[in-house]
Amino acid sequence: MGLFSRDRCEGKTPEQLAMMRTAGLLVGRTLELLVREVRPGMTTLELDTLAETHIRDHGGIPNFQLVPGYRHTLCTSVNDEIVHGIPGERVLVEGDLLSVDCGAEVRGWNGDAAVSLVVGGREAGRREDLELVDDAEASLWAGIGALRVGGGLYDVGAAVEDSLTESGTRRGREYGIVEDYVGHGIGTSMHMDPQVPNYRVSGRSPRVVDGLTICIEPMVTLGDQDNTVLEDEWTVVSKDGSRAAHWEHSVAVTEAGLCVLTAVDGGRARLGERFADIAAG
Repeated sequence: MGLFSRDRCEGKTPEQLAMMRTAGLLVGRTLELLVREVRPGMTTLELDTLAETHIRDHGGIPNFQLVPGYRHTLCTSVNDEIVHGIPGERVLVEGDLLSVDCGAEVRGWNGDAAVSLVVGGREAGRREDLELVDDAEASLWAGIGALRVGGGLYDVGAAVEDSLTESGTRRGREYGIVEDYVGHGIGTSMHMDPQVPNYRVSGRSPRVVDGLTICIEPMVTLGDQDNTVLEDEWTVVSKDGSRAAHWEHSVAVTEAGLCVLTAVDGGRARLGERFADIAAG
């Protein structure tokens, strides 16, 4: 079946979900720190060092460093870089569109999340970049909102795509939804079954089970979604040079509702009555 052959959905116990909430909170708070501290003149490696220090000082392990061949805490993707940008000596300038992907493991359980922003604040951003950032984030929350026990896993991608189509139509553009990289399950490893597409998929969908934990991560471009990997064998860029945004959260689905494990408030503000509190273990 190719891309979607790894579609097994497995649930976790309340105790396991509580431990995942601990890891998710650390990721969420690390990203909050980075968003506060990023500014023109910083290098992406300085951001990476700040994140590693924060994670280790709070009892976690940067789980990106557990991926064979990768030695950094973050992926920092700038402008036309879609995902997997490697931190280094690149100096961030005002108006850059920066996506920051971060993960941490705490006592054997993992969290993974990403944010996109304009360096120098919204006042420094191009209108189309700000709209891309906002619409990509809105599509993430649309995908999260599509989750329910007993529902179809592929409802997530359909909701993401519909959200971006609606936003693009309203703004008079067509967003590129990157299809080569998808979301994933998460738990005792950062990347697990099932794969979670960020776009509509035809055919029979896996069923969402109680206690499922997944990462939803739309990657969206201002142009075509076609991409290529640079010579560093990690950094993915848009072929047409269009800018990209990447948002991600780790999410738990339960009979009681949803908890966004990597959101500091658990997603309460965005989910409303669908929010289910999971105490950190």
